[in-house]
Amino acid sequence: MKYGLRIPSFALGPRTAMLEEMGRYLRRAEDLKFEAAVTIDHLLLTPPAYATTWLEPLSLLSALAGVTRTIRLGTMVLVLPLRNPVYFAKEWATLDLLSGGRSILGIGVGWHEDEFELMGVPYKERGPRMNEAIEAVRALWAGDRVTYRGRFYRFEDLTIDPKPAQRPHPPIWIGGGTQPSEKVYGQTVANIDPVLRRIATYADTWVPHSSATPEMVKSDWDKVQRFASEAGRDPAKIGRVYSNFVWVLKPGEKPESAIPHFSVYSGMNLDYWKTYYLLGTAEEVAARISARIAALDNGVDWVVLNPLNWGLEQLELIAGEVLPRVLGGR
Repeated sequence: MKYGLRIPSFALGPRTAMLEEMGRYLRRAEDLKFEAAVTIDHLLLTPPAYATTWLEPLSLLSALAGVTRTIRLGTMVLVLPLRNPVYFAKEWATLDLLSGGRSILGIGVGWHEDEFELMGVPYKERGPRMNEAIEAVRALWAGDRVTYRGRFYRFEDLTIDPKPAQRPHPPIWIGGGTQPSEKVYGQTVANIDPVLRRIATYADTWVPHSSATPEMVKSDWDKVQRFASEAGRDPAKIGRVYSNFVWVLKPGEKPESAIPHFSVYSGMNLDYWKTYYLLGTAEEVAARISARIAALDNGVDWVVLNPLNWGLEQLELIAGEVLPRVLGGR
């Protein structure tokens, strides 16, 4: 099992962390044996779930490639249906090449309707558009003079150079599944099966929602395995990620001490953070991570945790006090 970070790439105006600070943080993460650093993708503010937006991911990851050494760099997750797949294939292949083949492409359909309206993409088409975009991007990375004829995207005899350094393509992580807080995110999800079928069909690795309970994750995973078998894939070859926001309390600290840190990015309250995110002592946080791993049949390949600032103290606590107590995984 590998450990990664979803970095606190908050866009905070003049208080936004600069590249020097990010590089120092991630080089220390490399020393502590973290193997990936991924970033969130949002174009707009998305209250009440988030109180801030994030830095644009392609620009950020390109900059981070130059100030890191070994850590893999990626998204978790990028809203693929907002992008033109041909242009995006070129962008990401360039990132993968210039980073020395260190990229991880984490993608999702998105959920914020205002972002889709702004970009001129019909919100209700985002699922089938994502399916076609995945197919088109993978085809452009795999060969030359590619022709693709879909409902939404069509091109003839097209070659994209450069190709990614990783062949046949960078790892594709897909986020999605059942979560308890759809209303918080402005969603009304009547049937999650199309999302799980997409994961079963296209994902190298599945990223369940951070706020999903172990029971939700287990139920979704049962379906993903069945859908993968129906699609002719071996479910055992689909990797799994546990990810969540985290704040580790030191002995004697009360949960209320985390409010200033969570409130930087989240518009939710303390009860929400305590229920759905990782807020507690090192022992409590490790126990909750272990429970999620068990819900995924101990088949978790990655644990990816999201500290709430660029300070080294939480990074050291996670690496030294939490992760050694985590049980399970493969």
